Amino acid sequence: MSKRHNRRETILPPKVETRAHAHNERHRVHAMLHEVTNLVDHGVEPEDVVEPGPNFKPAHHHDAEVGRQQAKRKALRHWKTKNWKRRSAARKQRAIADMRLRRSA
Repeated sequence: MSKRHNRRETILPPKVETRAHAHNERHRVHAMLHEVTNLVDHGVEPEDVVEPGPNFKPAHHHDAEVGRQQAKRKALRHWKTKNWKRRSAARKQRAIADMRLRRSA
């Protein structure tokens, strides 16, 4: 079972607020792109319109420094390492050997 929400120190925002924030971001991006299409539809030359490009995203989506900091914070899952797999395989082999000894005795 996941232990993602076991820590009592951090209080997570309600799901409704998280979803509302995501909805607002999607709406903001959609509105910016809609403005561009309206300008082009109403006679402005496409070369004269400033497209939002990658800058319309919030900073945490394209800032390399923020990404590096988040990567440092994220701990490596122990069961994704080769050591863990080797240890579990060795543990299985030991358990099988113990069972064989018990059966033979």
